[in-house]
Amino acid sequence: KRRNGLLKKAYELSVLCDAEVALIVFSSRGRLYEYANHSVKGTIERYKKACTDTSNTGAVSEANSQYYQQEASKLRQQIANLQNSNRNLLGEALSTMSLRDLKQLETRLEKGMSKIRSKKNELLYAEIEYMQKREMELQNDNMYLRNKIAENERAQQQMNLLPVTTEYEAVPPFDSRNFLQVSLMEPSHHYARQQQTALQLG
Repeated sequence: KRRNGLLKKAYELSVLCDAEVALIVFSSRGRLYEYANHSVKGTIERYKKACTDTSNTGAVSEANSQYYQQEASKLRQQIANLQNSNRNLLGEALSTMSLRDLKQLETRLEKGMSKIRSKKNELLYAEIEYMQKREMELQNDNMYLRNKIAENERAQQQMNLLPVTTEYEAVPPFDSRNFLQVSLMEPSHHYARQQQTALQLG
């Protein structure tokens, strides 16, 4: 009865969990009872393979760990070498260097200085070329403005040379001497009227 209950539980487990289940039971008398939703032999072979893969995975993990440790050690050594090289380039920690190392360092510095000077000259030439181009542009702008100013001045001079004509030009200028002469030559109307009145009374 208990055996049947165990087999039933194995069946339910395979159905509910959608799992591959294999059950092997030996009775006290040595009788074999088994259950498998696929194949007992296939499930056992799969189990053996999984155990082998697990042991291999552990070996691979250990090998990977050793490899990464070696790589980390190499990287630390490279970092230390680069730091020492940088200090040497700055003129520090030179007491531990041999004559050969000092000559190599001198050669590296000379090559570096040559590249630095070349790059600096390249930038200076580019800056000079830009400034010359800018100077030409400013000169052209200045010449254009001068021409415009000269044209405006010539136009103003031509306007000043033109004769000014108005409606009052036909009237001759007033002269007091001419007015006095005309006044003396023409008798006054008031004086003529007085003479006419005197003649009538006489």
